[in-house]
Amino acid sequence: MFALFACAFNLIAGYGRLVSFGHAMFLGSAGYVCGYAAKSLGLTPELSILAGTGAAALLGLVSGWLAIRRTGIYFAMVTLAFAQMIYFVALQAPFTGGEDGLQNVPRGKLFGLIDLNDHTNLYAFVLVVFLAGFFLIMRLARSPFGQVLKAIREHEPRAQSLGFATDRYKLLAFTLSAALSGLAGSTKAIVVQLASLTDVHWSMSGEVLLMTFLGGVGTLFGPVVGAFLVVAMQNYLTALGQWVTVIHGLIFILCVLAFRRGIVGEILARLPRRAAPVATPKPAAEHA
Repeated sequence: MFALFACAFNLIAGYGRLVSFGHAMFLGSAGYVCGYAAKSLGLTPELSILAGTGAAALLGLVSGWLAIRRTGIYFAMVTLAFAQMIYFVALQAPFTGGEDGLQNVPRGKLFGLIDLNDHTNLYAFVLVVFLAGFFLIMRLARSPFGQVLKAIREHEPRAQSLGFATDRYKLLAFTLSAALSGLAGSTKAIVVQLASLTDVHWSMSGEVLLMTFLGGVGTLFGPVVGAFLVVAMQNYLTALGQWVTVIHGLIFILCVLAFRRGIVGEILARLPRRAAPVATPKPAAEHA
């Protein structure tokens, strides 16, 4: 789930160079909508997840329409401001449970047939969701849409001079990233049966940024590797308490100073590139 969240963030940070400081608002808001739909409205897991994903996409469309008008640190601060507003709503709204969160979210049966309370079924379901989201991001990155995003990342004025409506491309990328983040958040609410303030807190936006840049921003598998490492550290270093956050910070500093491309980025940069074969002209005697 966090790998999908990091891949969704990488879609705008790596290919569009739009570094958001408030991407947790899509993860958390989708979790709350999904949990409310499953618990209070009695919807099935697939419909609840679709509701959460749709809510995140709508939030991404609205916030992105305002945020993409700025670039650099101004874009990041606008997204952070939106995230703080969503955090306040999650804290004060009556249906979110406040500081206790939305608890006891039912898992139910997928399509009325597959019991998600069985851990094997649950794991297989999450794996399918991740693979579907990852495949979509891979196809987007290699499509003409992805190539335009890379052109905007490298030189936006030149892309505009070629006739591309860059704001539309950035808004679409931002909305897609929000929807995929919402898919991860909705699935997380079903799996852990909880939607909490942790998912909309600014620290979650920092964690996904760490995952992406640690693994390799702008690479397909970098966010997956980064998410694996960060979550593994959180699970196996729990005995250290709050020192885990300090370790995260030191690792991020090391990443920025020593290997700015990230783990996967550095590996790809050091791999020998295969040169294209050069065609040798045939002797004149053969043509004769």
